[in-house]
Amino acid sequence: MIRLLAIAGYVYQSAAAIILIFAISHLLPAADYTSFSLALASSQLLCVLMFEWLQLAGLRFLAAASGDEAARLRGSLFAAGLLSAVALVAIGGAASVMSTLTSGVIALGLAVAVFQGIADLYFLAVRLSDRLGTASALLALRATILLCGAVAGASLSRTAGATLLGVASGHVAGLIAAVIAHRTPLRRAPYRTMLADWSNFCRYGMLAAAASVIHLSVPVLLRFIVIGRLGATGAGAGFSIALDLLQRPFWVLNAAIHTVSYPEVVHDFEHGSNGATRSTARMFDFMICATAVMLGGLIGFIPDAGRILVPEESLDGFLVVAPAVAVFYFLHTHLQATIAVVPHLEKLATRLVVVAAGQLAMVTAVSAIAVAAGVSPRGAVACAAVATAIVILFALGPTIRFGAVPRWSLAAEATVAALLIGSLAALPSQPLTWLAAKIVIAAATTAFIAWRGDFLMLARRS
Repeated sequence: MIRLLAIAGYVYQSAAAIILIFAISHLLPAADYTSFSLALASSQLLCVLMFEWLQLAGLRFLAAASGDEAARLRGSLFAAGLLSAVALVAIGGAASVMSTLTSGVIALGLAVAVFQGIADLYFLAVRLSDRLGTASALLALRATILLCGAVAGASLSRTAGATLLGVASGHVAGLIAAVIAHRTPLRRAPYRTMLADWSNFCRYGMLAAAASVIHLSVPVLLRFIVIGRLGATGAGAGFSIALDLLQRPFWVLNAAIHTVSYPEVVHDFEHGSNGATRSTARMFDFMICATAVMLGGLIGFIPDAGRILVPEESLDGFLVVAPAVAVFYFLHTHLQATIAVVPHLEKLATRLVVVAAGQLAMVTAVSAIAVAAGVSPRGAVACAAVATAIVILFALGPTIRFGAVPRWSLAAEATVAALLIGSLAALPSQPLTWLAAKIVIAAATTAFIAWRGDFLMLARRS
């Protein structure tokens, strides 16, 4: 039941993030929303750059540790996190001289990156202290506070700076709530031991995080390439809304699956369990089927959601690019999260960097060429999706050799379900009974795939 609640918590976070994007797009003028979107995307990139290596190292090493060893590792982890926060401010401040954003927006973007990084690190420590339910509740609470803070800032001032201030305040409040809710045990390690821990973190985490940073850079650069053509217009804002909105569901769903399944996979792998391949394949089943059905749902209901929630001046630009953006993020998420599972287990961090660099180079090249040739934004995103699919094919080697083969019959059923749900976009949504019927069909199809894959029995260990 705890795992089911954890999944529900992540779904709630996704819903809150989607509501936030729609609310901010209505409250801010198109130019301010474009600035807010660029600043937030840049802050996410910096957060990953400076903290992702610690997240990955903590998840990889803490998942198999216990007792005093775990307390020592957590102490070393947070000490490294404080140094990373200082470095983030220094690097971000230096990089800001090349930005067209105002100094206030830049400073708030840096604050968001720092507070989010520290809070995420603490939430990870809570989760790996065998407090999955507590960590999930805290993440849901932070999502609520972020939504309220950002909407309050945008409502009061209607500027990008005020909205970012609300986001930063939400991360601070979430961190304070986490510290109050659970004091995760820490033990200060001797200096030499701490250096040894940092060396282990760096040796694995830095390369793995470099891959994450490169992967995160792909949609950021795609955004800059296309926005460079569209400018701060309604069409540009619509494109930004699509990128902001459709990334979140895939990221949150995969994060939820990793949270409830990956520590068990690491434990089985590290202790030489014969079930490591089976538990990994089970995880792949869940990831592939869940994201496929979600892709169908996004495509099927994007027109309805867009007409209801997207501002009129940005609606046309949003509806044109949203399906292509959804397909791109589906592939991008699997390249970053699914294809990377086995290399993470086997600590093949260099391979992760090579794969990520290959995607960045291919996507940047094809999208820049497409935009220069006068291809539409939708066409440019489609080219980026094709390039990502090609990289996935070249990156499958370690997964195939490991033998963690998902159930292809189940994946085929999920694909058919996704096509069925996606085809609902062609049906009218008026009167409301039609929309209700579409929702019932989508829900029943999703429930069937969940039943076929036994995904509802998350409380039972694989």
